[in-house]
Amino acid sequence: MGTEILVDRATPIDAGFMAALHAHCFAKAWDEAAMAQFIAGLDTLCLIASVVDNAVASPAGLLIARKAADEAELLTLGVAPSCRRMGLGRSLLHTAMAALRATGTKQLFLEVEEGNGAAVALYRSLGAVAVGRRPGYYEHGADAAMFSLAL
Repeated sequence: MGTEILVDRATPIDAGFMAALHAHCFAKAWDEAAMAQFIAGLDTLCLIASVVDNAVASPAGLLIARKAADEAELLTLGVAPSCRRMGLGRSLLHTAMAALRATGTKQLFLEVEEGNGAAVALYRSLGAVAVGRRPGYYEHGADAAMFSLAL
């Protein structure tokens, strides 16, 4: 049996895992309490991606988006370093786009460090277009590229 990717909505029991994964992916991570708030939020979509290999699911990615009216913002998207380039980010985004579209969302906005070539390429491959730039946005001084994705 081969490897597959499974994407599910996060539940309250996932808050600890999400916080640990976020800390593994980002220097400035959100804690378990923050993750629990996102999961409980009515306007927030929280997803977890797992790699399924030989019937064993191993959670390895997360996505959080927040909706307001007919727009949404991607708050975070992270994949465990050991599982990158396997399609988890793309699967998370495809699932989020479909879920948001089903609730009437027309646009998804996101920002990413300009130097994150893999993420920029992923967003562009899904049809995202650059809509702006935030100079010095990140603590270490890097600029943020802002994108809009029509749903």
